[in-house]
Amino acid sequence: MLALPWLYLALLCVGYVLALTYGQLGLLALVSVALLLMAGFAVRQQRSPWARRVGHGLFIVLALGLAMHWLPGFYNGRGIAPQHFTPDAVPFSMYLNLDKPLIGFWLLLACPWIVARRSLRLSIYATAMALILTAILALGGAALLGVISWAPKWPEQAWLWVLNNLLLVTLVEEALFRGYIQGGLSQRFKQLPYGENLALLLASLLFGLVHLGAGWQWVLLASIAGAGYGLAYRFGGLGAAVATHFGLNLLHFGLFTYPMLG
Repeated sequence: MLALPWLYLALLCVGYVLALTYGQLGLLALVSVALLLMAGFAVRQQRSPWARRVGHGLFIVLALGLAMHWLPGFYNGRGIAPQHFTPDAVPFSMYLNLDKPLIGFWLLLACPWIVARRSLRLSIYATAMALILTAILALGGAALLGVISWAPKWPEQAWLWVLNNLLLVTLVEEALFRGYIQGGLSQRFKQLPYGENLALLLASLLFGLVHLGAGWQWVLLASIAGAGYGLAYRFGGLGAAVATHFGLNLLHFGLFTYPMLG
């Protein structure tokens, strides 16, 4: 039996307390929690491969509903009201979501194998290299495409943004896209030539596609960023992927137009 990744669970708990401070839950949220428990039980049992596949399928459906805020019973509190961080930026608002963190909890409890363990030294090295590469390609590409420009700032809501982005956004997204999707595909493709590269590419493209609502530029940029996070995960584990993702978001927030030019 794999040991549970307690550090990541503790970080999610902190994030959930933060979200609960600003939001509230309805009774219908228990339906989602119950279905997640059923899916987790099916995935963790060892007797029936068929039941494990059903459990993973149920989780994927629930994860989509939670990520898109389609499931009832979650009343996500607004942490930052709509405002312009710089005069030339589109308005930005931020909600502290109570539903999305359940994806991360499920992954860490039902699939602790997503935490690919690496030495601290290797994780730091992988994070540094991946962050430099991703910042040059993704932020540089965004500037060339004209969607952001140089705009250093540190608004008064910055620390709330930092906590939300680290605990409720990047940790959950990396557990899903890099740990679950890329890690799972790597296992599936391990007999194929360049199987790990194919898994990284597919996870990165899927990560890009979820940004489709912001336009094709963000699909391209998110796919590039996803490849950087994927390299960090491959060589440095989940912690390196989270640190790279959060580091890029922090650079974007603090030094460039956020979220994009109007």
